[in-house]
Amino acid sequence: MSNMTTCVDLIPPVVPCPPVDFQFEKNNKEHRTDKISIKRLIVRRGQSFNIKVNFNDGFNPAEAKLEMVFETGPEPKKSKGTKIEVPFTKSLNLKRWSGIITSSTSSELCIAISPSPRAKIGYHRLTLQHAYDTKVQYYLGNFVVLFNPWCSEDEVFLNSDSQRDEYVMNETGIIYVGSSNYIHGVPWNFGQFEEDILDICLKLLDKTPKYLKNPNKALGKRGFPVYVARNVSAMVNCNDDSGILLGRWSSPYSGGVYPGKWTGSLAILRKWSNSGCKAVRYGQCWVFAAVTCTVLRCLGIPTRVVTNFDSAHDTDANLTIDEYYDVAAENMGESHDSIWNFHVWNETWMARNDLSPGYDGWQVVDATPQEESNGIYCCGPASVTAIKEGETDLGYDVPFVFAEVNAHCVNWLVFESGEKMKIDVEDSRVGHNISTKRCGVEEREDITSYYKYPDGSVQEKDVFEKASRILTAPVPAKTLNVSMTTDLPIYNGNPFTVSMVISNKTSEKKVCNLKFWAKKRQYNGVSEKQIIKKHKQDITIPPNEDLKIPLKLDYKEYGLFPDMYNLMKLVSLVTDTSSENKAFAVKDISLINPPLIIKMLSHSAVLTKKAVVEISFQNHFPEILKDCVMTLEGAGLIEGEKEIKFPDVAPNELAKVKCDFVPYKSGLKKLLVDFDCDKVRDVKGSLDITVQEK
Repeated sequence: MSNMTTCVDLIPPVVPCPPVDFQFEKNNKEHRTDKISIKRLIVRRGQSFNIKVNFNDGFNPAEAKLEMVFETGPEPKKSKGTKIEVPFTKSLNLKRWSGIITSSTSSELCIAISPSPRAKIGYHRLTLQHAYDTKVQYYLGNFVVLFNPWCSEDEVFLNSDSQRDEYVMNETGIIYVGSSNYIHGVPWNFGQFEEDILDICLKLLDKTPKYLKNPNKALGKRGFPVYVARNVSAMVNCNDDSGILLGRWSSPYSGGVYPGKWTGSLAILRKWSNSGCKAVRYGQCWVFAAVTCTVLRCLGIPTRVVTNFDSAHDTDANLTIDEYYDVAAENMGESHDSIWNFHVWNETWMARNDLSPGYDGWQVVDATPQEESNGIYCCGPASVTAIKEGETDLGYDVPFVFAEVNAHCVNWLVFESGEKMKIDVEDSRVGHNISTKRCGVEEREDITSYYKYPDGSVQEKDVFEKASRILTAPVPAKTLNVSMTTDLPIYNGNPFTVSMVISNKTSEKKVCNLKFWAKKRQYNGVSEKQIIKKHKQDITIPPNEDLKIPLKLDYKEYGLFPDMYNLMKLVSLVTDTSSENKAFAVKDISLINPPLIIKMLSHSAVLTKKAVVEISFQNHFPEILKDCVMTLEGAGLIEGEKEIKFPDVAPNELAKVKCDFVPYKSGLKKLLVDFDCDKVRDVKGSLDITVQEK
């Protein structure tokens, strides 16, 4: 493959343009960008690369007093830092743009170039010009500059090979979803090294309102990871701009794709780009976070996907989530606050030179459009350290994320007369099991301790008071309690039992009335109006004892769920008939879908050779599964997606589906599978496949 490039008409030179050898394969391999392409030059800032320029006119570079000109953007200007003139020196200076002539003859000029570790990200044009006569120019070509986590002078420097491999180089990952009592991982294809994805990510930066309004001013800030990450969080949603995804949290999903159907970022990014930057329908939090991860990893910023279970959405910034229930356990909707079963965001690794020392490292970036930040639907980067310490006066959006993991929940009961009764205050209901994929392995890592001190600890109380600037009133001891438990795991399609435990904390017996409701709900906290199960019972509880009451729910009662997480809200209300004291409990549970078993049928996977896999699953439902479809994708394995329809599956039947594909990239790859039918949808599975060279 030839690395020679010839002159194009972007910058008309005064003299004929010489052929240039950009040594694509060698340079890109050294800069860890060869997975993107070996057909063009893609480098990381703060690291040198080498090129060769061939002259055919007897030109003597040693006597010409040449200098290099690096330009970016539509109207390069020295004053904006988008045009930089760099004379050749005797040695490279890795702290700024620099270049040296390593060797020269009358026909060949060998150059080593080092981009500044604070260089602007994106396309750059390289021109040689005479230092004494800038009209004599040789346009050499274009190249791309990315952030460099391997460079200690770069603000995104991450001093760990294993973490760079995971948070920059890994093209696949796991996103954790479900509920805090049942967490399961969904595989995702980030695919940041597909060649066209780089151009789409750079196009995204050029579509920001700030760039469209003033390109040079925007480009002047494109070397700062804080600025780039914040812009990406704004552009992955389309609420204020021509961004990528339109969010939707309830049916109908007409004119688009149900968010749970996506298994990777590639189809989303390509659809956005190919449609003239029209919003892709539809996204929910994990889709926003996954696409953000693809974009930021592609640009070179270490990024991971993080899930917060029982995540508070505090709309009025008072660190309190108020929930109002009527006597039928229906949420009254009087507050815009909510608690999501889970919420997914990103963490990016970078220095925070815009803050005082101590807040470098992981930063929360959230592209899900929840609340405006300085008038725009974006969030972050917010220092995780600042969140843990309650430093809510620091940018960006620390108070909002602090509330997501620390807000107190106040439950109110609203009677028909309109009277409101505060039932309880829960100071430990939100911010549980904060999860990300563990570095280097397919396991969950709990990172809750990075965000908050242990629930109930003195440090947690002190931080909350510092963040809210108010003293927390002590909660009086309860004499009547109710809680709910279920046997785990609970399989979708099977019956299960909920046990209510009512505790009498006094020395006298209590005669009480117990009410129970069960409803389906979506992961963002919105419950359906229909009650699946309702139960009433009068009970007597002996002094200082617990009474356990089991209640069975059958598949015929709960049936199909509104989204892929099979979530159910359980509510119990116990009333002491003599004193009218009340105890209230809310519990969210998640039912498990049938697992997909994927195995290779061919002995091994070989580049450009057909490979065969078998996908099997057991039908745990008491009904026939109809309209069955498997959808497969995987970077380096399948171009786009592959869809396979197969016959109905009877109750308890083991279904098996075979599929073949031809791998087009070598190395460790991940095959992702999505299963849909009339009873359940978006069941996920994956298989790691090592593709060997021919």
